[in-house]
Amino acid sequence: MSYIQHNNTPLTKKSYCFGVRIVKMVKFIKCSPKEYGMINQIFRSGTAIGALVSEATYAQSPADFINKLSIALKECNETLYWLNILKDTDYLNEKEFESMNIDCQELLALLISSIKTTKQNNEMK
Repeated sequence: MSYIQHNNTPLTKKSYCFGVRIVKMVKFIKCSPKEYGMINQIFRSGTAIGALVSEATYAQSPADFINKLSIALKECNETLYWLNILKDTDYLNEKEFESMNIDCQELLALLISSIKTTKQNNEMK
């Protein structure tokens, strides 16, 4: 995972690793073409988190940084929704769900904390 070696903030690491886990999880979910849309949704939202965090690294301003992380927060919340749907429809068992859920909740907390800290620091200027 050379990408996270160069971008090693806790949020960058966690969001990248979570995206990798989402890709691997989706590879192993067996579904019919009718269900592909649902699987595609979690694939898109789960991998978007890290992409948005990566974009925020080179934000043009604190407001741009907050905006990127706020969108990542929304994607993380959407991913949590899809994880629950997959659990409740038996695409994920309880153990698989809990593992992904813990990571997703940790990402939510990191994103919220980063957004709050940036807002507070920006207000002090």
